[in-house]
Amino acid sequence: MITLTDQAAVALLDLIASKGSGEGLRLAVEKGGCAGLQYVMEIDDAKPTDAIIEHMGAKVFIDPDSAEKLEGSSLDYEDGLSGAGFRIRNPHATRSCGCGTSFEPAAAAEA
Repeated sequence: MITLTDQAAVALLDLIASKGSGEGLRLAVEKGGCAGLQYVMEIDDAKPTDAIIEHMGAKVFIDPDSAEKLEGSSLDYEDGLSGAGFRIRNPHATRSCGCGTSFEPAAAAEA
């Protein structure tokens, strides 16, 4: 499945505490964005069919359709000159857009 860095877990726990609702981060992949597929993240509760990844008490929920596209990925949190936020490192992405929320999967690049 995916892994969370320590920085991502701490940032996620802080975010959930500040929102006051939801038990974790829903991470999904949907059609759209400038590179073909885009990541969608929102604070949510687990659904019965979700894969649940937990690290340091932080939880990430992934629906079955998105799980394959995220296999082997890592979720990190960066706070730097280019901005702060969650970053996904996906080994299946052959190309990403400048904003980092959209990607082209390897299978699409080979077609």
